[in-house]
Amino acid sequence: MTKEQLGNLIIASEDTMYHVAKTLLRSDADCADAIQEAIVKAFASFETLRKDAYAKTWLVRIVINECYAIMRREKKFVPIEDCSMVEEAAERTDYTDLYRALSHLAEEIRLTVTLYYMEGYSVREIAALMDTTESAVKNRLARARDKMRKELAG
Repeated sequence: MTKEQLGNLIIASEDTMYHVAKTLLRSDADCADAIQEAIVKAFASFETLRKDAYAKTWLVRIVINECYAIMRREKKFVPIEDCSMVEEAAERTDYTDLYRALSHLAEEIRLTVTLYYMEGYSVREIAALMDTTESAVKNRLARARDKMRKELAG
């Protein structure tokens, strides 16, 4: 893969990278930071990519790792959700019941749902991205559907 091809892949994957980052991080600024760091790391190590066919999966994995790095750094600070003014603002920005139900899911389940339903990844691809088994991905999807069904019904 050349740098030009990587640049084209990044442009084509803008929405995917944002959806994945937004699933893990609440702040748009943090999402932008994660995506920017992922792009820098992708360009710095694009020679390590063995097969061009897996380039998008490789890129999404870098974004996920950057999101986790940001989350680890932020654990040192007081969570923003603890501020009552921020909670009120967050309630105003939750536009749909579906989004609220999705936001109540555990992080790994929320990421699995986003990759499967919003980004169209297969169960096998998600398992590879998240370093888990296909049955674990299927179980997460089933749990997510069940929890969201209960949340939306209530």
